[in-house]
Amino acid sequence: MIQRIQTLWMFLALLASAFLLLKAPTVDILGSFPWIKILSGIIVLLLIFSIFSFRNRKRQILLNYFSIIINALLIGLLAFWLLSLPGGSNFPEKGIELSLPLFGIITLLFANVGISKDEKLVKSVDRFR
Repeated sequence: MIQRIQTLWMFLALLASAFLLLKAPTVDILGSFPWIKILSGIIVLLLIFSIFSFRNRKRQILLNYFSIIINALLIGLLAFWLLSLPGGSNFPEKGIELSLPLFGIITLLFANVGISKDEKLVKSVDRFR
């Protein structure tokens, strides 16, 4: 059901990933391939597919776990990028890019909790039939 609270959590994660996709650094980190933009785009596509696959809750949870794993990889890439930036400023003053995948992970975990609660509710109702 698309009007559930877990859809709101997934939409917030989608917004964070889309903002990172638009605001991602254009500097190549590992070679000549823009890994941050590619991974952010993959997360956006996974989350759109996950939001609209509300009838299959197990697939939705699996897609959210894949998004969490990719967000964790993205945190590592962004930390590497932030630490390799030249300049004398400290780590927290360089931008909010690192906090966006962390926010996405937290909201996806909340979404998975809500989806699991729905799955348990549907199984308990099926038991009474």
